[in-house]
Amino acid sequence: MQSYWRLHRYPILFAVACMLFYWSFAYNLVRTDFVKLFMLFGALFFLCYKLIQFEKWNFKLLLVIGILFRLVFLIAEPNLSQDFYRFIWDGELIKNGINPYLYTPDQIMEKGMVSFPSMNELHEGMSTLNARHYSNYPPVNQVLFALASILGGGSVMGSMIAMRLTVIAADLGVLYFGRKLLQNLNKANHLAFWYFLNPLVIIELTGNLHFEGVMLFFFVWALYLISKSKWIWATPLYAISIMVKLMPLMFLPLFIKYFGFKKSAAFYTLILLGCAALLLPFYSPVFIDNYSDTVGLWFSNFEFNASIYNVVKKIAVTYYDAKPWELIDSYGSLIQKVVVIFVLLLAFLRKNQKLESVITSMMLALACYYFLSSTVHPWYVVFLLGIAIFTDYRFPLVWSCTIILSYYAYSNPDYKENLWLLAIEYILVIGFFIYEMIGSRPKKLYFLKK
Repeated sequence: MQSYWRLHRYPILFAVACMLFYWSFAYNLVRTDFVKLFMLFGALFFLCYKLIQFEKWNFKLLLVIGILFRLVFLIAEPNLSQDFYRFIWDGELIKNGINPYLYTPDQIMEKGMVSFPSMNELHEGMSTLNARHYSNYPPVNQVLFALASILGGGSVMGSMIAMRLTVIAADLGVLYFGRKLLQNLNKANHLAFWYFLNPLVIIELTGNLHFEGVMLFFFVWALYLISKSKWIWATPLYAISIMVKLMPLMFLPLFIKYFGFKKSAAFYTLILLGCAALLLPFYSPVFIDNYSDTVGLWFSNFEFNASIYNVVKKIAVTYYDAKPWELIDSYGSLIQKVVVIFVLLLAFLRKNQKLESVITSMMLALACYYFLSSTVHPWYVVFLLGIAIFTDYRFPLVWSCTIILSYYAYSNPDYKENLWLLAIEYILVIGFFIYEMIGSRPKKLYFLKK
């Protein structure tokens, strides 16, 4: 025991410091206190780097540390996001036999269609924007919400704990299959800890109960099976990943050169059949209209932590007297088309015959979408980071650090963003991206050596 302490005392002390910082983050932080939020996150990111630097080959120690960091949040109420109220609300509706895609929370309250113990607390806790719109969470996500509501016994805290354990289990799955996939790609498997110990992942997923990690778990599992030439078994997992969050749909065209035309057609068919089967229990004649209207809001109404969009908006409003509400609507429609074209160019112009090349194309497609998007919440970057560990690119790791600057908006009652802070965030991220595209790969840097 003494010899272990002598060998690992500094990482152990770093881990204890991290646990104290995570405790402060979980139980003693309000999101309006940006300075404290920034300092805690910065310290956690530095200590994460030191832990991986010292112990990158010590799987058991880093695994235990990563689990302990997550368990710190077990009974904490998310303090950076209100989304969990809607998650539990949807789960309670399903538990009571109501399709969450058919009615908004406000309609449920007005019509008195159902009653459950936490109803008023959940309705008051979610944002007014959330309360007046239909649910936009895909079917598998809804099943997980319902499971959490059942296991939670009708209490908000019980449901939060159930969801948190689900998210933690998914992160363990990402680590397990991520290491196996890295080995199959001839990469160092300790790179998976840049996801598993990343403060953004721990805070936004375990802490704030976002389900990007669940999507990533099924996605990475599917990629692992594809790497083992078991692509048929990968299709239901890929379908489940899509039905947790829709984002993996974007990547389907990128497999066409990897599989060839005939196998790709079978791959796509099986995935779409899987998605249809998962969607069927929730389907109704008005489902498509309700769901598409809500999803469309993300392209035409919301603005948060944008990069290129903010530049376009500044130029259009300043020099062309554009109306912001008209601009974002037309911009959102345009970006959807641009991203589709970019993905198709990657699919047909890049050499995607190897799986690593396919995964790199996925990362580039997702990065393009985020750079162009008018809304990039911090937890969105988790998926980009999860894909990037299987490539030679590390700019998503830089982004997972700098994106905390976007939370300055929550320190103001009117959620006004500081464009200078966003400029710092994106100059660092896009600058590092350009460096990787035209200069040396970050794998040559000391702290990311294989």
